[in-house]
Amino acid sequence: MPIEVIENRILFIRGGKVVVDADLAEFFGVSTKRLNEQVRRNPGRFPKDFLFQLTSKEKEEVVANCDHLDKLKYSNVLPFVFTEHGAIMASNVLNSTQAIEMGVFVVRAFVNLRRTIENHGELGKKLSQLEKQLMEHDKRFVSIVRAIRSLVGSKEVPKKRRIGFESEKPAAG
Repeated sequence: MPIEVIENRILFIRGGKVVVDADLAEFFGVSTKRLNEQVRRNPGRFPKDFLFQLTSKEKEEVVANCDHLDKLKYSNVLPFVFTEHGAIMASNVLNSTQAIEMGVFVVRAFVNLRRTIENHGELGKKLSQLEKQLMEHDKRFVSIVRAIRSLVGSKEVPKKRRIGFESEKPAAG
């Protein structure tokens, strides 16, 4: 299974990257029931930062956004979601060849996503810096234009003196 397929199944829930139990079971070649059985039999291996259960609202949102999880729509059980560490631990407790092999791919997918997010974060910081520089240049440009306008506008054109005799009477004509 290509890493891209696994990456597409990784969701962002509660501020973290997770995989739904049904997807993880599919990757490992076992039923969701068997995966969850092993999780319940080994509670010490799955602390809250490795695995948590979705709320009904989160479940509805996941089902609405992920077409491949339509089966969850009709299930009355709230699914578990596994973090990167939880996925590794799940492959260990299942102890099957396919689970161990796929565990490596799942970890690689999480790592690829982490790198992508970090790259986007750095790009965002650079864009913010460029925006600040641009704003500073705009301010300087505006002040230069104002200074030029004040210099140009302050020079009054002196009245030309007429050559000849000036009379106080208006010219007839």
